[in-house]
Amino acid sequence: MTAASWLALVVAAACALGGARMLGTARTEAVRRFLEPRGVRAGVAALLFFVILALAAPLVSAYGPAAQLDIVGLQSAPPSWRHLLGTDLLSRDVWARITFGARVSLGIGALATAVSVGLGALVGGVAGYFRGPADAVLMRLVDVGLAVPRIFLVLAVLALGHPLTVAPLALLIGCTGWFAVSRIVRSEVLSLRERVFVEGARALGVRPWRILARHVLPGTGAVVIVAAALGVANAMLLEAGLSFLGVGVQPPVPSWGNMIADARDQLATAPWASLFPGLAITAVVVALHAVADGLRGALDPRGTPSS
Repeated sequence: MTAASWLALVVAAACALGGARMLGTARTEAVRRFLEPRGVRAGVAALLFFVILALAAPLVSAYGPAAQLDIVGLQSAPPSWRHLLGTDLLSRDVWARITFGARVSLGIGALATAVSVGLGALVGGVAGYFRGPADAVLMRLVDVGLAVPRIFLVLAVLALGHPLTVAPLALLIGCTGWFAVSRIVRSEVLSLRERVFVEGARALGVRPWRILARHVLPGTGAVVIVAAALGVANAMLLEAGLSFLGVGVQPPVPSWGNMIADARDQLATAPWASLFPGLAITAVVVALHAVADGLRGALDPRGTPSS
């Protein structure tokens, strides 16, 4: 790594720690409850660190993610000052592939979760508010979706055609992950639809769809935010599994899943090529679960944040 790369890495770490510290000085009671557990603060710092690395990938790496530097002299080279995390079998810099792969893995997780949360909130809101036949039909559809393992649904779609690029793959993962969210939103909407402010809106002649969009669905924001944090982690794990199997993100585009797959035959001779992307996936998923736990405690007045 060059001096500029080291400087950018230090800046990314400083921004992550500084961002967590700034959040820690916030005055609001919800933010205080959220950041009270030490695990949550560590999770926020880890997420900020990886997000900053993803955004600044060209700055923190001196090489491109697909650049084969020296297929003979640098094949499976161990970590060094020049190659912080070593190189893989094709002499590609592991650090560069992790930083650029963070864009793919985090991007797929975020986009897939946005799709799944959006679909789940819409279906759960309609089912819970309008009840009757709409509720019966939609919830039976959700039951079918929950009965089939998610990875089987994705593999069945992928088996029908060629491997998908990053954006379509994220949409596919999102479209198969909204079933549990719809259940959660429906249960909240069943309670909210009986509240006084909803009855008042009905008495004033407000249209049902406007009541649902403006008064009911916003009230489900707390549970949706927690579900979204967990959804990003689940989507990232699913993408990593698909990429490891060879049906997810296709080379030369780097993702943490296909990096592990590329190096699975060199576990004994060059473990760093698969160890570091595996650690990156683990760190982000654990951080997301810690953040989700903190959000649950902060947004639920009855909840007690864990330490």
